[in-house]
Amino acid sequence: MRRNNRRLRKKRAALHDLSMTSLIDTALTLLMVFMIATPAIHNAIKVTLPKGNSQETSSQKPDELIVFIDKNGDFYVNKVKVAKTDLIPEIKKIIGNDLERTVYVKADTVISYGTVIELVDDIKFVGGIKYVALATQKHAQAKSSVA
Repeated sequence: MRRNNRRLRKKRAALHDLSMTSLIDTALTLLMVFMIATPAIHNAIKVTLPKGNSQETSSQKPDELIVFIDKNGDFYVNKVKVAKTDLIPEIKKIIGNDLERTVYVKADTVISYGTVIELVDDIKFVGGIKYVALATQKHAQAKSSVA
C-alpha cells in the first residue's frame, strides 16, 4: 500500500509542476508579430504626392472627403477602395445634403495628368462640392505616405 501512495503522490506532484515557458514564448512571439504587422495594415495606401511651393493637405477631419489614386491606378474614398465606375455615386452618397464640402484629391506622381483632371472634372459636377483641392508636398519634403 505504501508503494501505491507514493505513486499517487508523484502523479499529483507532476500535475502541479506544468511548465509555462513554451506557452509564454508563443504568446510573446505572437505579440511581436502583431506589433510588426499593425503599422503595415494602417499604412495601406501609399501615395507619392507631386512637389509644389504650396501645400494643400488635410488633417483628416471626420467630415473631410479624400480621394486617393495610388500608383496602380486604384481609387479610394476615405481609405476605402472603390471601383472607378462607383466613385462618383460613392462621393454623392457621402456628401448627402451638405452644400459646402471640400474634396482633397491625392494622386500618385505616376498617375497621368489626364486621369487626375478627369477625376477633378467629374467631382466638380457633384452637387455640394465647394472646392476640389489637389494635394501636394512641399519641395523640402522627400516622400509623403498617406494612411
